[in-house]
Amino acid sequence: MAYEFKLPDLGEGLTEGEIARWLVEEGQEIAEDAPLVEIATDKTTVEIPSPASGKVSRILVAEGEVVPVGTVLVVIGGDGSGPAPVPGTETRPKQTPAPAPPPGDSKVRATPLVRKVAAELGVDLAAVGGSGPQGRITEEDVRSAASAGSEGTRVQLRGVKRQMFEHLTRAHREIPAVTWVEECDFTEVELKRLVPLVLRAVAESLREFPELNARVEDGDLVLLDRYDVGVAVQTEQGLVVPVVRGCDRLSLDELDAEVRRLAEAAQAGVLKPEELRDGTFTVTSAGKAAGLFVTPLVNHPEVAILGVHRIEERPVVRSGEVVVRRMGNISVTFDHRVVDGKRAAEFGLAVIGRLEDPAG
Repeated sequence: MAYEFKLPDLGEGLTEGEIARWLVEEGQEIAEDAPLVEIATDKTTVEIPSPASGKVSRILVAEGEVVPVGTVLVVIGGDGSGPAPVPGTETRPKQTPAPAPPPGDSKVRATPLVRKVAAELGVDLAAVGGSGPQGRITEEDVRSAASAGSEGTRVQLRGVKRQMFEHLTRAHREIPAVTWVEECDFTEVELKRLVPLVLRAVAESLREFPELNARVEDGDLVLLDRYDVGVAVQTEQGLVVPVVRGCDRLSLDELDAEVRRLAEAAQAGVLKPEELRDGTFTVTSAGKAAGLFVTPLVNHPEVAILGVHRIEERPVVRSGEVVVRRMGNISVTFDHRVVDGKRAAEFGLAVIGRLEDPAG
């Protein structure tokens, strides 16, 4: 019996995914739960195990292709019959003869996917030398030819970076975002525990301002009664946002341990899908790379994000005298369709008040 494996719903409102890398080939025997394919989303690259054991009969979607959730990716078992490949993709058998070229193009040896890429980049395949077997033109050959004919070096957005590009483009286009900024005195803050302290202050403040601990669904604002806060982490593959669950219930030590665990998993690329979904709010802090001030983008479908910016010693006035204090900026970027500016500002001031008096 043949098993048709479809692109699963990875959560967090994602409707599509990119085939980052196949971990099997057609004709290969695979055991149930053995690594099958890597799927790239806007948050991370997830390794998907095989749902069944048997021979990999057909791979229907090529690496680098983006397809919607529910698309059949591979057939396991059976005789390989099943749905046709997704338009614009190719199967990946161990040995595949070159497809017949179209009329008038008899000397060009290239797969349909490579022809599609060449058409998108405006590359004449007849003028490209093939580096593949029997002179076949590869996608790399086409992209090299495109780079040679234009200024600079063309770098393809793949995996997390391409998904993040598309996700943030949609979020920026759909959300009328406003950013509020205020100074915060971090002199009393233990900086090595900055992120867990911020998470605690945010969770406590969100209780007072529930409209910021929410998400937009089908035109409605859904106020959430859990405090699962995402923490932006920069990795070599791109920005990911693992979620710290139950920030209102964890002690400072527990928050610190969980933040460190998630950050290490993000850097190693081993975060689980469930560790990246269903956040209610997001915090971003670039640490040493933080600027004086930036405007973070709201992590759709959430409605707000808090940014912690560069912290440094500055001269400030206290009780009529100039003193040196450890200062930094706090920002709140929010979806102005559903959050009032005054409430967002009051939320930001509540967070600052808790950070300036961490023992209070």
